[in-house]
Amino acid sequence: MSLPATPPHPRTGRPRSAAADAAILVATREALVELGWSKLTMGDVARRAGVAKTTLYRRWAHKSELVVDAVAVLFDELELPDRGSLLEDVQGVVLQFAALLERPETKTALMAVVAESTRDVALRERIRSAIVERQKRLVLLGRERAQARGELPYEESPVQAARNADLIFDVIAGAVVHRALVSAEPVDEAWAHSFTSLLVSGLGGAQGR
Repeated sequence: MSLPATPPHPRTGRPRSAAADAAILVATREALVELGWSKLTMGDVARRAGVAKTTLYRRWAHKSELVVDAVAVLFDELELPDRGSLLEDVQGVVLQFAALLERPETKTALMAVVAESTRDVALRERIRSAIVERQKRLVLLGRERAQARGELPYEESPVQAARNADLIFDVIAGAVVHRALVSAEPVDEAWAHSFTSLLVSGLGGAQGR
């Protein structure tokens, strides 16, 4: 006589809700703009999102992690346009990036987490993984297109190619953030064209060697 099959163990805990996560991230950005970093609390975000505070803590251990994820999804909106040339493609994404930095929620969140990360190594790593590493996709795609068009040479060394991608990302991100948030100067068509022309001419020379 065969024994009845043992029923599977029921899953414990509730599955994550994409809608709840989205509501939490929106509430975080709204609260940050309204209250500022110092006054922002997990409890306030939970009330705005209509969820229990324990729901937040199951997903994010600290408010710094929550704010990084809240701003990271905004950077995921960036796309590299295909305008037919490396110069025009890069100029397009520079202008998109600048427009994103003009949004109060992006500006406030980015400045807050960068300042906080100077005292928190774990937070710096989260910024790197959630924002920097994810947005390097734009550099890799731009380089791939430029190589296919014959605008840039193919790189034989994968190690050097990775280092070049890091450098290109740092130059673009650093210049635009400094211009928009530190110097508080406009990133308009004229500036974007001048900057991109300088960058692309340097890339052609450096990678040609």
